[in-house]
Amino acid sequence: MAMTATVGHAHADPHHIGLVIEHPGPAPKRIVTAYGFWVFLLSDIVMFSCFFAAYAVLSGQTAGGPKGSEIFEQRNVAIETVCLLLSSFTCGMASIAADVHNRFWFYLGMAVTCVLGLIFLAIEFNEFADLIARGYGPSRSAFLSSFFSLVGCHGLHVSAGVLWLLTMMAQVFAKGFRADVLRRMMCFALFWHALDIIWVGVFSVVYLLGGSV
Repeated sequence: MAMTATVGHAHADPHHIGLVIEHPGPAPKRIVTAYGFWVFLLSDIVMFSCFFAAYAVLSGQTAGGPKGSEIFEQRNVAIETVCLLLSSFTCGMASIAADVHNRFWFYLGMAVTCVLGLIFLAIEFNEFADLIARGYGPSRSAFLSSFFSLVGCHGLHVSAGVLWLLTMMAQVFAKGFRADVLRRMMCFALFWHALDIIWVGVFSVVYLLGGSV
């Protein structure tokens, strides 16, 4: 009995062996977009890896200035971490709501994510301002330079993420859950979750390990 395999559009069987081989068409735009954005995220992670490496090398170069254990406020850092991890959950809820075209839960999830991101940024900005006011700015030592570079770069990404979040809310309001809007929402969710993962590394390497030395 002849066996056939069908996937996509069929092609002729030149050898008459009863096996029809079909070639699938181009990948859906959603897959192509996600793949391209993963490439961008990987390049971003490589950049952060350089900042982590620089911090690891320079963390002991205090030039007579303060060490991490003398300037880090672990309570504030814990609040930052909780806010960012919770925002990852609410962002996921917003993504699910977008997939099922539920405006109420989408806006609620995005709004809570935005508030948590702003709380994170406010605490971080206050930390930086306090350190600079005490004379512990990035020019004080190599350690502080690497600290401000690593943590500040992550903060800039979170700031960009909040602006992107607001843009997505405006696009859904104006255009609804169109296919192109859902693709952008998928990219935003990937970006936000990646920032959470990077922050876990910052929290562990900079504040937990550095704060105990």
